[in-house]
Amino acid sequence: MKFLLLSLIIHQPDPVTGELVSPAERLREVVDTAVFAEQLGFEGFAVGERHEKPFLASAPPVVLSNIAARTSTLELWTGVTTLSLLDPVRAFEDYSTLDNLSGGRLQLMIGKGNGTAQAELFHVTTEDQWDRNREGYGLFRALWENETVTWEGRFRPPLSDAVTVPRPLQKRPTIWHGSATSRESVDLAAQYGDPIFSANLTNPIEPYAELIDHYRERWVAYGHDPAAARIGAGTAGLYVAPTSQEAVERYRPLFEQRLEFARQSGLPVVFETIEDFVERSSALIGSPQQVIDKVLRYHERFGHEVMHVTADRGGLTEAEYRASLELFQAEVAPVLRATVPHRNPVPA
Repeated sequence: MKFLLLSLIIHQPDPVTGELVSPAERLREVVDTAVFAEQLGFEGFAVGERHEKPFLASAPPVVLSNIAARTSTLELWTGVTTLSLLDPVRAFEDYSTLDNLSGGRLQLMIGKGNGTAQAELFHVTTEDQWDRNREGYGLFRALWENETVTWEGRFRPPLSDAVTVPRPLQKRPTIWHGSATSRESVDLAAQYGDPIFSANLTNPIEPYAELIDHYRERWVAYGHDPAAARIGAGTAGLYVAPTSQEAVERYRPLFEQRLEFARQSGLPVVFETIEDFVERSSALIGSPQQVIDKVLRYHERFGHEVMHVTADRGGLTEAEYRASLELFQAEVAPVLRATVPHRNPVPA
């Protein structure tokens, strides 16, 4: 199994101390965490894309380029690149440049994105977002695979023998499709023979498992080898401590603050107690053995071979968060890497 850290670069007051660092400090913190992730042995670091408060993740290629300059082996993931919002030509140029600067370490995850700012900033609506995502991906993929492209669509001007530079270092990068609640994303992935990455954040396991089942069904329907389907999955939180009791009690006030925020914001509350959250959500909160057991339970249902955990402290002190990551890499990750094989994609 391969492990990533992921950040949406949330910019909010610390839920415990109330301190709000500057945007510059928050962005530097994300880059420093990525450097630490490489030192610990994480395979990758992902930066999401959001275009509204409280996130600072509006320019993933810029953040990932900074991380690329300070690391040497870490894979650079997007989580996700919102192709429904972006000009595919501009997105290709940005990410092809990053691929070259990083020595071919780019791993792309694409999706339609979400948030109320999309309609305001980009004039993308719920009525056209899936069509934009589908069309944008078709062009983006064509640009990556061909030195000249002739193309016509609904949402941007046509191209005639267009040449885009720089050409990417990787002939064919792995492009994952982020999957949260809709069958649209997993169907698009299956159509192109691409892997999917389940968000696996908000709900218990079953809704995500059902989407993965649908992906596998569509994968076969499109004529692909069932054994070649690849799955990634996210997690809803991370705190590994020497004992499960210690982990739960330390995380309890953080969960209660998270619960209060959801209620004040009118967000749905799925897990009412920390005990229910630990038991039925994808959060990895507990002793090393407890975390291993949960990941293997999810793997039995999903069949995933890549997993991301949060790159944000969420109220933990920096020392607590780093100790948790160190314990994860020392006692959890080696067992899971040995138990769950990770397959590299077959070159095109």
